[in-house]
Amino acid sequence: MIEERIFNNRYRLDRKLGEGGMATVFCGTDTLLRRRVAVKVLREQYAADEEFVRRFYQEAESAAKLSHPNIVNTYDVGREGDVYYIVMELVDGPSLAEIIAGDGKLPEPVAIDYAAQICSGLAYAHRQGLLHRDIKPANILVTKDDVCKLSDFGIARAVSAQTMALTKPGLVMGSVYYISPEQAQGHELHESSDLYSVGVVLYQMLTGRLPFTGESPVTVALKHIGDPVPTIDTSALGTSPALASIVNRLLQKKPENRFQSAAEVASALREARERPSVAHFGISNDAPTMPFHAVQPPPRRSPMPDRPFTSIGEDEERKARSTTAIVVTLVLALLAAIAIGYAVFGPKFSIHVGNAIIAGNYRGMSDVDARKSLENAGLVVDEAKTASDTVEANHVIEQNPSPGTPLDAGAVVHLIVSNGLPLIGLQDVTKFTLADATNVLLYNKFKVRVVRRHDPATKDTVLAQSPKPGSSVRQGSQIVLTVSDGPAPVTMPNLLGKTADAAQAIATRDHFALDATGRAASDRYAAGQILSQDVAPGSTVDPAANVTVHVVVSTGSAAVVPPAGSGTVPDVRGRSLADATAALHAAGLASTVIYNVQRDANGTIVAEEPAAGSQTSGTVTLTLSVPGEVPDVQNMTIDQARATLEADGYHIKDFQYTTIEGANGNVVRTLPEAGTTLAPDSTVTLVVNGTSP
Repeated sequence: MIEERIFNNRYRLDRKLGEGGMATVFCGTDTLLRRRVAVKVLREQYAADEEFVRRFYQEAESAAKLSHPNIVNTYDVGREGDVYYIVMELVDGPSLAEIIAGDGKLPEPVAIDYAAQICSGLAYAHRQGLLHRDIKPANILVTKDDVCKLSDFGIARAVSAQTMALTKPGLVMGSVYYISPEQAQGHELHESSDLYSVGVVLYQMLTGRLPFTGESPVTVALKHIGDPVPTIDTSALGTSPALASIVNRLLQKKPENRFQSAAEVASALREARERPSVAHFGISNDAPTMPFHAVQPPPRRSPMPDRPFTSIGEDEERKARSTTAIVVTLVLALLAAIAIGYAVFGPKFSIHVGNAIIAGNYRGMSDVDARKSLENAGLVVDEAKTASDTVEANHVIEQNPSPGTPLDAGAVVHLIVSNGLPLIGLQDVTKFTLADATNVLLYNKFKVRVVRRHDPATKDTVLAQSPKPGSSVRQGSQIVLTVSDGPAPVTMPNLLGKTADAAQAIATRDHFALDATGRAASDRYAAGQILSQDVAPGSTVDPAANVTVHVVVSTGSAAVVPPAGSGTVPDVRGRSLADATAALHAAGLASTVIYNVQRDANGTIVAEEPAAGSQTSGTVTLTLSVPGEVPDVQNMTIDQARATLEADGYHIKDFQYTTIEGANGNVVRTLPEAGTTLAPDSTVTLVVNGTSP
């Protein structure tokens, strides 16, 4: 091609932009409208094919009717001598193929954005009744403003007759990596065929590599047809589960298992951007283990072998020919009848007719029985195995040659034998919620068993799966999911007598919060020691409930210092704590209290040390019998409640006021509530009717 050439006295070729398998692209100028254009000049090999030329014009004219922000506009199509050309919008930017080659895999937000734009353009084209048939990164141009534009609409159909052979240079050499299985097999194409190619492009953007590669185009095409659907390792690549599930659905072998419209894909991509951890689309592998290719049976020997010519009379010769024709006709009729009988009724054995062996119908037989029947008939067995969801394992799915075919002794019969349900690539569902993981696995026809264990992870999060992600697992197999049951319950430790720092260390270890702001005097606990806690020791606490344990720290002894001197210890047993303390103080003695929790306690002194009648100048230790449960002080006055609580070894920590409960300014309830097991010398909050003074 000579640069500066002008087509149709209008389109000047300025410089070459690049070359592809089927065309050379030039940057040009529309001298009539004075605008920059791209001119794609087709290679000479296509010009000699009249059918191609007809389709080329038809499809290019259809593409010229498309007008969408994500589609490269086609302005004109024409011919200059033997050269065919297309005039298109000039996109100022690289192709997606160049971006991937330079950057490798693309960030997920960029890949989603590009894929959504591609689907937007496709959705418009599909609504106009036009398939692309050649979606690949080289045909996706990206402007400097990150706008994706699809090019080459309609051209794939024009060259499909040449490229489906997979042997000629051109489109397929660059496109075989992106074609759908039905396109590789020459079947009818639908919108979902373009979407398969979108799935390959999206897979390449996310991973930086193609899902299927090979030494030749034929090898790659066969992998599209028969290899398992590739899965994206979300853990290794950092791809979100939502986007990985979209890619896998796009790459399903059967068109009905994919998305059915580009608009549906675009919607799924938007949702994946909003909810990346939610995999809405199940991932399966609907690929056969190996494709089955028919093999032509070997030519059979003629039932009437050649014989030396013998000269006979004309009548005898005519009679011999007539007899031979009758014999041949009868033999052929017999063979045809046998073949039809085998094809219709399918006997499960081989028989001999003359020198020919008639193949039986081995479909549905066990491979052992089929092999035995063939070998007994003098035939050679070639067996290959593949997965099947309709034929049980170790039974014949298909055979070649077909039943009723006459064969020579020693001929090869090919058997395709089922090795059970298909193998499916197991998706990584760790970190999914149990509901999402179950939906994905059930969609792929797996069974699910759940094993729970306590773990700091959020409850119902999948921690592990067996078999491991990426394994090839037989359809219908059981997948074991290990699921978080939340943090293990904590048995509340006894914090009484511990310092606030020591208690805080315990709280950190056992995953609960600690509030140590409360202060109160105590005769039992030294200053700085915890004298009470509002969650009873030994009770069970759920760390997920964000429990806060409130403790009161002792400020030291509250004992009243008696006048100097000594006195005789009075007998205060059986008295209340208030009465006993008053009697001791009257005798010039100080007192301290310890508690004895008893089921039938009545709040009286049960022992004193030194004993009654003794002389002492020290402190008398009183043992107070208490029930160890918060007493019921509802409807009491505050003074009555205080006395009742102190009689049971408790102190008032704080007051809360309410106007919607209780009456007359009396106590409504306690915190903790009445009947709660609580260590003596702990504090209790009173809820009181009224407003705070």
